[in-house]
Amino acid sequence: MASASEIILPIGTQKHDPAWKHCLMVRSTGRTKLKCVYCFKLFLGGGIHRIKEHLARHKGNASCCPKVPLEVQLAMQHSLDGSSARRKKKLKYSEEATTNASPIQTAIPMQLEGGEVGSGMQMMQIQDVIDMGAVPVEVREEGVVSKPPEKVRKKRSRLTSPLQNSLFPQQTPALIADAGKSIIGDSVTKDQVCMAIGRFLFEAGVPLEAVNSPHFQSMVDALALVGPGVGAFSYHDFRGWILKRSVEEMNNTLEQYRATWSRTGCSVLADEWITATGKTLINFLVYCPEGTMFLKSVDASHIVSSADTLYELLKHVVEEVGEKNVVQVITNYTEIHIAAGSKLTEAFPTLFWTSCSSQCIEAMLEDISKLGVISEIIENAKAITGFMYSHATILNMMRNHTNGKDLIVSCNSRPAMSFIALKNMISLKENLRTMITSEEWLDSPYSRKPAGLLITDLICSLNFWSSCVAIARITEPLLRVLKLVESNKKPAMGYIHLAMYQAKQTIKKELVKKEDYMTYWEIIDWRWNRQLPCPLYAAAFFLNPRFFFSIQGDVSNEISSGVLDCIERLVPDANTQDKIQKELSLYKSSSGDFGRKMAIRARNTLLPAEWWLTYGGACPNLMRLAIHILSQTCSMRGSERVQVPFEQIHNHRMNYLEHQRLSDLIFVHYNLRLQRRQIFRQKPFDPISVDNIDVVGDWVVEKNELFSVDDEPSNWMLLNQPVEAQMQWGNVDDEEIEAFLAGIDDEVIQGAGKNVEDDGDVKEEVHVDASFT
Repeated sequence: MASASEIILPIGTQKHDPAWKHCLMVRSTGRTKLKCVYCFKLFLGGGIHRIKEHLARHKGNASCCPKVPLEVQLAMQHSLDGSSARRKKKLKYSEEATTNASPIQTAIPMQLEGGEVGSGMQMMQIQDVIDMGAVPVEVREEGVVSKPPEKVRKKRSRLTSPLQNSLFPQQTPALIADAGKSIIGDSVTKDQVCMAIGRFLFEAGVPLEAVNSPHFQSMVDALALVGPGVGAFSYHDFRGWILKRSVEEMNNTLEQYRATWSRTGCSVLADEWITATGKTLINFLVYCPEGTMFLKSVDASHIVSSADTLYELLKHVVEEVGEKNVVQVITNYTEIHIAAGSKLTEAFPTLFWTSCSSQCIEAMLEDISKLGVISEIIENAKAITGFMYSHATILNMMRNHTNGKDLIVSCNSRPAMSFIALKNMISLKENLRTMITSEEWLDSPYSRKPAGLLITDLICSLNFWSSCVAIARITEPLLRVLKLVESNKKPAMGYIHLAMYQAKQTIKKELVKKEDYMTYWEIIDWRWNRQLPCPLYAAAFFLNPRFFFSIQGDVSNEISSGVLDCIERLVPDANTQDKIQKELSLYKSSSGDFGRKMAIRARNTLLPAEWWLTYGGACPNLMRLAIHILSQTCSMRGSERVQVPFEQIHNHRMNYLEHQRLSDLIFVHYNLRLQRRQIFRQKPFDPISVDNIDVVGDWVVEKNELFSVDDEPSNWMLLNQPVEAQMQWGNVDDEEIEAFLAGIDDEVIQGAGKNVEDDGDVKEEVHVDASFT
């Protein structure tokens, strides 16, 4: 997690040490530092070796990481042990080489990645090759290699396992003598390993998306470090002690999170969805600044039809988490959910019920996409992408002209996909125009097909592109809000009120005329004011020091009432409420520690909750309330549900003990995926992959009416492999909150604080309570 003053630097492809996958390189105060992605500790010196010792929990040179996963710790331990062993072996061979020097050149050129032969500086000792399990060889003279005596070969063959024979098959003398191939052949060996892994994935039916897991590389590293002596893997081991230990580790993590709930408060998230078989499941999660934790999945098919039964379910989860810890419960927004939420807040008068802001913003984007002109442009854009992604020749041609970039980029929201795709296509407009004017395109039979002629006209159309630009500018403010509320790194509660206000004002500036921008304002207001009139959002704006101290004069009634609502609900004790009222005056006047120069500077650098924790000691009751409010999320979106077998645990015919085991397996499975979101990794993305079909939808499917009966079916075997590092919407290096704050000025904050909507009009009367003036 990088602070506002830190810049995340890219880690070069030449850094091969396994520890680089578990740290960030950041630049702060003019110095480059390394940061652990698990505990976020900064290291000023010691390099990657110090990080490795930290992750391996080696005591001495570096502190031990308290949050490193066990498999990562073991992999780092093996790496350290392997480095030590290699140093000793190298020293031993160096001594032997000095003692038993031979006029015969005992080194061979080692193949570099890509098939090139290394220079004389990259020489490998023959003994090293043999020790690595490669085909044994004998050197006769420089650059000429032949097979060893038959007796030696037979002895070696008895020592190799079938797995080794599969990965490292015996090579023919012709192959070995080829100067363009190395004895162990880095690229050949890697290809053989990849094929072995691929056969496992294909035969077992494991989703290929699994290789994107950070734990996949940790597994490969651990196997490589242990070597061929690791032995066979047992089905019962994974169902038994390995799963048990994983459950224990995950429960320990949950307890670490739970220990912070009383200090920061937490949000109960009821992520409701419908499976392919029509079941309604609710995944219950708990959010706190430490991270989001999955608790359980409930088959709610017969529960969500009644407000009473839904209330009972929510009530049970709140009691399980702890009533005193829960600040809010976030659910879907329907009449039944509203009624259940009302009953819940009556039963627990110290918490709020609210709906999901992500869903609300997605509904706005969905409404906008259905507007006549916008819908037409989106369909035209889909015609371009559908055609290009349906023909291997055209897709290869397009990627060649865009330097490997795709027209479709990854995102988590289907309603947002239309506008993200338009924005990305605009950035590649000139590349597409270059493509359709190239000889390669003009000579292609596709350029003369009806679909080819259509996309040529669209790409050449000035009106199409100008419309795309206008739509992108109108929707970009809402996309920024969506990205903000779905941030995995920092609580968005302190920013959501201002973010929505800024989105409306940006749309107004783009369209200028009231009759133009009111169409979009009405969509936003109808969704937001109807669905999310949440006091928490208003109070969080007031308690965010960066915003509050930028307001001159009084705040609006909406904000002041939101603060009072939060005091009355979250602080049930009357005496404490009175103390908070008095402490508010200290905050308002920036008295005591609030007025320190350090505190004033920190308004713009610290997260709001951190600012209160640092400088709010003189107002303990207000500080506790502020931290509880500012530490919450606005969205209930969890990790991707694909490939998580939730439905299996709701099979009532299952053995009771097996049901318990499967429930624990999914508990580990889903929480590991949630933790994966906390590690900021760029995920490889292929738009046409079935893994992305729920979000990408018909953006990569050609329209039936554009097909020609004479067209030959395209062959995926002709596709060039996509570029590994694809740009993503919500890229891992982006800091959502910092990016949002970069576009904020005091005028916008002033307008949000006073609720100035249009042409200087104030939407409502200003509150006159002395605590807020």
